[in-house]
Amino acid sequence: MKNSRKKVSEETNDTLLLVAILPAELQGTLHRLPLDELLEVVMDLGRPPEARFPERVVRLAERPVTHEELAHVTALTGEFGDDNRAGIERTLHRISAIRNRKGQIVGLTLRVGRAVFGGIEILRDLVESGQSILILGRPGVGKTTKLREMARVLADDFHKRVIVIDTSNEIAGDGDIPHPGIGGARRMQVPRVDRQHAVMIEAVENHMPEVIIVDEIGTEAEAAAARTIAERGVQLIGTAHGTTLENLIKNPTLSDLVGGVQVVTLSDEEARRRRTTKTVSERRAPPTFEIVVEMVDRDEVIVHRDTAAAVDAILRGFSPRGERREQGADGQVHVREEEPLLAATPPPSATELAERRGPARIYPYALSRDLLERVIRSLRLDARTVGGPEQADVIIALRSRSDDLRLKRIVEGGGASLHLIKRNTANEMRRLLERIFHLVEGMEEDEVAQMVRETEAGIRQALDEGVDVPLAPRRPALRKMQHRLIAGHGLVAESSGREPERHLVIRAPEGE
Repeated sequence: MKNSRKKVSEETNDTLLLVAILPAELQGTLHRLPLDELLEVVMDLGRPPEARFPERVVRLAERPVTHEELAHVTALTGEFGDDNRAGIERTLHRISAIRNRKGQIVGLTLRVGRAVFGGIEILRDLVESGQSILILGRPGVGKTTKLREMARVLADDFHKRVIVIDTSNEIAGDGDIPHPGIGGARRMQVPRVDRQHAVMIEAVENHMPEVIIVDEIGTEAEAAAARTIAERGVQLIGTAHGTTLENLIKNPTLSDLVGGVQVVTLSDEEARRRRTTKTVSERRAPPTFEIVVEMVDRDEVIVHRDTAAAVDAILRGFSPRGERREQGADGQVHVREEEPLLAATPPPSATELAERRGPARIYPYALSRDLLERVIRSLRLDARTVGGPEQADVIIALRSRSDDLRLKRIVEGGGASLHLIKRNTANEMRRLLERIFHLVEGMEEDEVAQMVRETEAGIRQALDEGVDVPLAPRRPALRKMQHRLIAGHGLVAESSGREPERHLVIRAPEGE
């Protein structure tokens, strides 16, 4: 109980240091409010000042903020850097400025910073492992707080040489002396935001750390520096922009943190074995970070213990198994394994369906079979419905049933691709089948199939040989479809010529 009271007292004293730089009138109002719940104070020129709490916003005065009041606050803070952030020495508070076109400060956000102790338990075993850890999550979810606590535990409890790369002074506070929240870890400040990657490398080369902690890896240079650090055997713990691993994979700047992505062309036999198109995305290299943590909330995370396996699963259309961890009010951590989502199998192309003997076989899962058969007839498709999923090439289900356990088992145990629609209507079914079979209204199926074959061959040639590939002239509707097919393989096409000879040219991949 004594430790708890001491901790609350320290937090309140720290908050008082932030309140003390405000004009006297605003201080008086704040002292009548629960300071232990205060999140931030907002002062905008010409508007009443506000204090923000978790569940409400309180006006601190009815009159608007003046230039003099803004100047009063900024005179009592540290210097503002290139990122328009400043602080109060030896605290974790952050003061962020809004400037006008002349560079004058016209707004301030004074955010309360608190060192939270004990939040490391949910990830303690991962920190002890010595493996590099990447933390993802939305702004304000507590990523920086976790980094600060990790730095303290690694330095004080495990007696490791820890260096914190503190670009915006958010981890260890403002001033030359770091906040005690990082314990015995050392802190290297960054003179400019664009120099973070250089300071990361400097830390490794000059100070022999066993652990490096860095907040907000956001550029290609920083991602490259992170890989260099990890390859030298230093444990790296960092955060990056993005809420999930899947977001990060799609980010071309940061995907290298988890191995990067490259497009490869499979042999016919391998493509049939995987039941995919011949051109697929694969992981390019080993991940920089062996473990990825997605922060759902301050006390809830999803852990991917094997980043390489998780990335491979996502690129093959599956949601990877992860550990969902929750820390209760009693401090106990509860762990359960996440159920994988359904395989997002790429839709078969018209040529793949045509190569199979007989009509395409479609199974409607909890949908109107009669309605689906009428749509098939209206589109004049070479397809039929089947009575069981084990006989199907394609399974169609409602999106609302995507977490149906029986449907998951069907998809995992069979060879059919799954496609989801929003509603059990003819229009939804028609649009899906037109997309699967590459149908265009008013055109013969043979013409569409021929276009698809030619486009797929052109895509393979552009990827394999690194050359521009001109395609035959097509109608506007078919050219639109060609653009979609080409973009799906990460390539770009440009239109050339005039009607009726207008055609697409598939551009060679960049870097070839």
